Amino acid sequence: MPIEADDLVDEVMRIRPTTIRVFLDFRMNCVGCPIACFHTVSDSCIEHGVDRNEFLTALREAESAL
Repeated sequence: MPIEADDLVDEVMRIRPTTIRVFLDFRMNCVGCPIACFHTVSDSCIEHGVDRNEFLTALREAESAL
């Protein structure tokens, strides 16, 4: 299943560790953040001022690069 905007950030990074690089590339400090288990991908994009569609595309590309 592709990564969706309502997926929890912590689960995305834990289940798909290749996506961690994407969070870092977008300068999103979600890695190791205690709120990551509560924030969705959409929440994090809003919080960090990142375009959600662009970010989701990058996450999905990182996931499919395996």
